Amino acid sequence: MKSFKLALRRCLLPLLSVALLSTSAAAEEVPLDRIVAIVNDDVIMQSELGNRTELIRAQLAASQTRLPGEGVLRKQVLDRLILDSIQLQIAEEQGLKVSDRQLNEALEQIASRNGMTLEQFREALIAEGQDYASAREQIRNELLLNQVQQSNVNRRIRVSEQEVQNFLESEQGQQAASPDYLLSNILIAVPEQATPQMLREAESKALEIYQQLQGGASFAETAVANSNAQNALNGGDLGWRKSSELPEVIATIAGTLEPGQFSKPVRTASGFIIVQLRDRRGGQQTLVPQTLVSHILLKPTEIRSDAQTRRQAEELYRRLKDGEPFEQLARQYSDDTGSGSLGGDLDWTQEGQMVPEFEQVMNDTATGAISEPFESRFGWHILWVRDRRTQDMSEEMLESRARFSIRQRKFNEELTSWLREIRSQAYVELKN
Repeated sequence: MKSFKLALRRCLLPLLSVALLSTSAAAEEVPLDRIVAIVNDDVIMQSELGNRTELIRAQLAASQTRLPGEGVLRKQVLDRLILDSIQLQIAEEQGLKVSDRQLNEALEQIASRNGMTLEQFREALIAEGQDYASAREQIRNELLLNQVQQSNVNRRIRVSEQEVQNFLESEQGQQAASPDYLLSNILIAVPEQATPQMLREAESKALEIYQQLQGGASFAETAVANSNAQNALNGGDLGWRKSSELPEVIATIAGTLEPGQFSKPVRTASGFIIVQLRDRRGGQQTLVPQTLVSHILLKPTEIRSDAQTRRQAEELYRRLKDGEPFEQLARQYSDDTGSGSLGGDLDWTQEGQMVPEFEQVMNDTATGAISEPFESRFGWHILWVRDRRTQDMSEEMLESRARFSIRQRKFNEELTSWLREIRSQAYVELKN
């Protein structure tokens, strides 16, 4: 079947030639399409090359990019068509497809970016003289090309833990991790060789200022009147500062405040400081709800029907309600061998980790309670919701972003190498 397109065109072209030769000599000559390249089991026709060249020429003209010579442009376009053909054949071999649903979603996104509905987008293409069905298939091919590249190139990429750590410690990683703070401060200074009496007096003054601020006094006006810092006349304004650029004590204070709040006086090497956080951007905490859950899973088998599996799940639920230990029944009956050996323990889970039916029941079950049996595509479950918490996943999110950034950089490098490889391994015959 792979060679069907090539065989069909090889058969049709001679037939068309014979048919034309047999017509009257006075008949108008009709130019025939012809093969310009054979690529493995596929062919590229002159019409394909011409249509793609015209499309590229229009795109370059719209972006006011100078066109190369006709021969150069034709070669570039033909090389692209050859690479596309090789990749589409690989996609067919690997069983990769773009469904109508995926295609329609992509078309709707394109239309939306242009401020149109899908129907308006279709009408606009037709108004410009383009065939909508052909445009759909071209976009389907583009999606399929992206799919085959992702599938084949990503498997060649490895991101090590050391690479992730190096990225996080780099300037780029620090910028991603470190929040920016908009700060003001009030400093009640003490001499380097301050006596205990001087320290007590400075602390007392700082506490008095803190009480004034709590009473509603303006931070900026209070700084102008009382601060010993160099920025006092600016109302104590420190401007936007990165957490990584601040003295550790101020960065620690800022990290405990919400915008608009100010700290209690804190002793530093220079004296007693009061810090106000006026605003914050970037580096926010990522708080994720998590559930500590255990389950018992019963799967239908060739000798146990779905109805029998359900009845057994209901029997186990009754025994659990009568007080039998969940861990004991999970070890004895659960068909999830991994968690079953641990008494059903699935550890802390969060949104997106489980199938929708599981998550729905887990979210609806009270902490400490055991759910009634329910079904998912894996079988019949009974859940025990042991605890809940909100976990700061900032570090995990940063590592995830670091992996993504590294993978994207490697992908672009590896894609060039992969395309070169598949081109060198393909059979390509150019026709004059």
